[in-house]
Amino acid sequence: MAKYDIEKVRQFIVDTFLFGDGDELKSDTSFLESGIIDSTGILEVISFLEREFSVTVDDTELLPENLDSLENIGRFLEKKQSGE
Repeated sequence: MAKYDIEKVRQFIVDTFLFGDGDELKSDTSFLESGIIDSTGILEVISFLEREFSVTVDDTELLPENLDSLENIGRFLEKKQSGE
């Protein structure tokens, strides 16, 4: 996953859920545990990922290990874009 891709995701999270204040958002911060994103917000993130990176997120992929932090999303997108 290229760094610029994760920066796009980070900026989306900061703009959409943190109202522009992303100082505390680290690459391994759990969105759910920290209260940044709730279950409804995850749907917004999925929609963004599908639109921005031309991937499809299957129901079976809706797991915290895929979507609960910037690191997890980076690994997930890397796998999706490599065709795994």
